[in-house]
Amino acid sequence: EVQLQASGGGLVQPGGSLTLSCAASGFVFSDYTMSWFRQAPGEKPEWVSSIGRSGGSPISADSVEGRFTTSRDNAKNTLYLQMDSLKPEDTAIYYCAAEKGLATKDKDNYVYWGQGTQVTVSS
Repeated sequence: EVQLQASGGGLVQPGGSLTLSCAASGFVFSDYTMSWFRQAPGEKPEWVSSIGRSGGSPISADSVEGRFTTSRDNAKNTLYLQMDSLKPEDTAIYYCAAEKGLATKDKDNYVYWGQGTQVTVSS
């Protein structure tokens, strides 16, 4: 059974940091490009970042560039999202997702999805 288990969300003050994790099982993790998406209440899902199979050259949305860092550990089958300098507009449910091809912002290309973890940035 394929599973993507996202964790690490929570309530944090503006300017704070959180690290999200996404533990994968049931498929060959290193064969898949991994990405983070987020969805705020009443909004469409938004692509956040992607990282290739080997972990090189992650890319990020302009809205998080310079604040969020995406990484992966293929030995642990785990994807990470280090979020620094958090802003209230980063409040959303964060999802990890896997696709066989190259990184894309199109959520329809992703075959496996995690259940999401809530991030709330508020004072």
